[in-house]
Formats: sequence, C-alpha cells, structure tokens
Amino acid sequence: MTEVSSLTGRLLVATPALADPNFDRAVVLLLDHDDEGSLGVVLNRPTPVGVADILESWAALAGEPGVVFQGGPVSLDSALGVAVIPGDEGPLGWRRVYGAIGLVDLEAPPELLGSALGSLRIFAGYAGWGPGQLESELEEGAWYVVESEPGDVSSPRPEGLWRSVLRRQRSELAMFATYPDDPSLN
Repeated sequence: MTEVSSLTGRLLVATPALADPNFDRAVVLLLDHDDEGSLGVVLNRPTPVGVADILESWAALAGEPGVVFQGGPVSLDSALGVAVIPGDEGPLGWRRVYGAIGLVDLEAPPELLGSALGSLRIFAGYAGWGPGQLESELEEGAWYVVESEPGDVSSPRPEGLWRSVLRRQRSELAMFATYPDDPSLN
C-alpha cells in the first residue's frame, strides 16, 4: 500500500454535495489519519445533554455551551475529550494530537488538567474511516480539507462553524459559506 500523507489536525468540511445525513454541513477535526484509517470528531453537533449529566467531574472544565457533542456516528456510547492546551508541555492525562490540540484521558482526575486547560469539549462517539475510505471520499469531492485553528474546537457558536470555517478561506472556498441550506428555494 502506498503511504498516506497525514491529515491529522486538519478539518474536513462537508461539501454541499455530501449526501450522508450524518455529515450534512459537518466540520470534522481529524485526530488520527494514516494508512490504517482515519478518526475524527464532528465539531458542530451539540446535543441537549449537559456534560454534568454524564461526566459530572469534568463539567466545570467544559467550555460553553456546556453540552456533549455528537462526535460522529460510531460508538455513541463512548466519550472523547478534546482540549486545547497552549505551550510546549501538556500535563499528565493529555496527549498532543496536533499543535495545541490534544486528547484528554477522561479516566484521569480532572484536577490534573484543570489549571492547564484552555478549553475542553466532550464528544459522544466519533467519525471513522477504514484504510483508503477517506481518500476515496476526498477523490469523490465529498470534503474540503482545510487548516484547523485552536478556536475551532471551542467555538462558542458551533452551529455557525461550517460557514465561518469556509468564510475564512483565502480561496474560492469562501464563497461556499453563502450556499443556501435548501438550494431549491433559491
């Protein structure tokens, strides 16, 4: 198998043509991407479930809105913590993924990380692709691949993230930010 260029730490932004309802206007942060597959979390799918309802000890550290996000359609009964920690060294209980973004060990005591956390999001489930599956979707034009920014993980307006990520692109992608929800009503 040929080596896959890693997209870890980048965003997958669903194109308007992507037909899968799980990913309609989704913004996915890739946490792992190699020749064995890909794993990420959808950053713009808040649920009505509060973090305190499922992980009470982490609720005080979760950013606004203090709810659990649906990270994707796989393993909805599992939780992932994604946090931004500025600086070169992260505390115990945190593993750097890309830049200042990393995964939180939700089994660790929150006190270990509390003072270091810049922001924390809790995700139920994740988005996953087998070997070559994401590359096929990229070739089909299902996703735009763009650079992530640390603030994407903790966007206070996650429902507007799809448009804001597209709008900040310095290319023709920026015009897709104005794409209507239902083009037939145009």
